[in-house]
Amino acid sequence: MLKDLLKVNGEVVEELNGFLTDKNNPLVNDLMRVIQKYGSPEEINAKAREARKLPNLMARLRNMESPYLKDLEWLISVRDKGAFVSVSDYRRNALGDKMNGMVFDEGNAPTLEISALQYFPWLIKEAEQAIDKKEIMPGRYIRVRKMAEQEADQGDILAVAAAMQIVGASYVEALDTKGVDGSNIHLRGPETITGYFGGIGQPNEYALKWVDELLYYYTRYGINEVLNINPGTVLLGYMLYKLGVDTKFKISVFMGTDNPFSVLWNLMGARMFAREDGTTSLIGLNVSNSVNNETLELSAEIRKMLGLEHDVRIEHHITETYKAVVEQPYNRRDQLLEVAKNIPNISAKHEGGEPEIEVTREHPSSILDYFVDKKELVAAGDLVHLEQNYMDKHHSVNLTAEALTEKGMAFIGASNLHRR
Repeated sequence: MLKDLLKVNGEVVEELNGFLTDKNNPLVNDLMRVIQKYGSPEEINAKAREARKLPNLMARLRNMESPYLKDLEWLISVRDKGAFVSVSDYRRNALGDKMNGMVFDEGNAPTLEISALQYFPWLIKEAEQAIDKKEIMPGRYIRVRKMAEQEADQGDILAVAAAMQIVGASYVEALDTKGVDGSNIHLRGPETITGYFGGIGQPNEYALKWVDELLYYYTRYGINEVLNINPGTVLLGYMLYKLGVDTKFKISVFMGTDNPFSVLWNLMGARMFAREDGTTSLIGLNVSNSVNNETLELSAEIRKMLGLEHDVRIEHHITETYKAVVEQPYNRRDQLLEVAKNIPNISAKHEGGEPEIEVTREHPSSILDYFVDKKELVAAGDLVHLEQNYMDKHHSVNLTAEALTEKGMAFIGASNLHRR
């Protein structure tokens, strides 16, 4: 058959293996030198496990007299008291008597995802409102705040790491080593945004700097999920995991994964560099905003055929920031409701509020706000606006939870807060 010509030649595979293991391979040798700065893979993972332990995170906050410690203690207390609405009560509140006799599909429950949690205090405000209004807290959080800035901000980076364990949610950090740090010489700010046409990227030596930064935050704070925006660092992420380092990553929407063939290309890499147990470092694939239902369904089929259905979450934007990303109004909730019953391990990502609400705000959400230093936001009086933008996203999360509930579909929120 004609398609038999597509088979990968076994000799080529052997050549690639020979290239990767060649003692004189400069790329692999450079990677090894970065890893060795932090120890063996076993030593690196041990440091990360120790750094990630909740008592250790809390102790570090206590030692620096962080104001966030009391917030975390409050969060633990209200969690332990069962202050958050249970899933069954949430469904009853949403449906009333219509819930009687309904059977909810738990197998393909989408994960409720919010982006971006820039500042730890926003999480506390979100939790307070969720208790008061019997709302659902997301099961997945994305952060895009500068790593060095949050590290220096009264323990913000530690507080979020602790909070995620307390509430029972996964989260992703966005490392500083990318084109907006000056490495992309064509990109300065909004006035040179066309520099993105060359890729945000990690040009030249920055791919290895990305690995160095990843291992720093992994061993120091236990952060083991990061954003990935460049084909080179995607490959390095695969290689790190294959070598035994337990870091994982999600491919950003900025990679432009907008058709089933680009999905196949990414998943082929994940499968090729999977460990002997079949697991991979690719934890999430954020498809482009432009994908249609057929692309989502084909992507899920490819993922299943390659044995990655449980490893790689398909992450899809339901809402987007009102400014600087997509043409508005943008809302893909109806699309989610159509495909979610047939696609397991998918997340509903909320990066903006409802367009009809956003347009009324004095400061609608903007992707460009992610790149502004906190001190500049405070000086301009904009931090309060960004907090409102975040709470609008929380509102959108709950509209999605309600819409799924009305369709008899389950969702995944913060697992330690919302009892089934």
